[in-house]
Amino acid sequence: MAKLFKRIKNTVEADFHEMLDEKERKNPIALLNQYLRDCEKEVEKVRKLVERQYLLSEEFTREYVKAAELTEKRKHQAEIASKAGEEELHQFALQEYQQYSARAERLKASKDQAEKHLEELEQKYEGMKHKLKDMYIKRMEIMGRENMTRANHRMDKVLASDEPKSKSFSKFDEMERYLDRLEHQVNTGYHRHTIDARIAQLEKELNNQENSTTV
Repeated sequence: MAKLFKRIKNTVEADFHEMLDEKERKNPIALLNQYLRDCEKEVEKVRKLVERQYLLSEEFTREYVKAAELTEKRKHQAEIASKAGEEELHQFALQEYQQYSARAERLKASKDQAEKHLEELEQKYEGMKHKLKDMYIKRMEIMGRENMTRANHRMDKVLASDEPKSKSFSKFDEMERYLDRLEHQVNTGYHRHTIDARIAQLEKELNNQENSTTV
C-alpha cells in the first residue's frame, strides 16, 4: 500500500511539473510574475522576522544592563553592610547580588545569541533582496526580448508581400494611396495654376502687341 501511495504521489508530482513546464513554454512572463510574487511574500516574511529579532535583541540588552547595574549595586551594599557589622543586611544584599549576577550572566548569553541570530537573519535578508532584484532585472530582459520578437513578427506580417494583407497592412496601404491622391491633387492644382497664369501672361502680351500695331 505504501508503494502504491508513493507511485501515486510521484505521478501527481510529475503531472504537476509537466503542467508548469507547459505553462512556462506558453507564457514565461506570467510564470515569472508568479515566482516574483511568491518571492516577494517570502522576503516580506523575513523582513518581519528581522524586525522582531531586532526588537528582541534590544529587549535583552536593556534587561542585561539593568541586571548588571543591580548586581554592582547589591555588591556595593553588601560590602557596606559587612563593614558596618550588619550581618543580616549583609546576607540579604549578598543573596540579592548572587541572584542578579546569575541573571546578568544568563541575559548576556541570551543577548549575544540574539545578536548573532540577528546578524544571520540580516545577511539572509540582504541576500534574498539581491536575488529578488536580479529576478526583476531578468523579467525586464525577458520582456524586452519578448517585445522585440512580437514586434518583429508583427512587422514581418505587415510588410511581407507574399502574405494576405492584414488589417495593419491595409491601413498602411490605405494611407499610402491617400498620400498618392493628395500628391496628385497638389500637382494638378499647381500645374493648373501655372497654365492659367502663363496663358493670362501670353494673352496680355498679345493684346499689347495688337495695341502697338494699331497705333
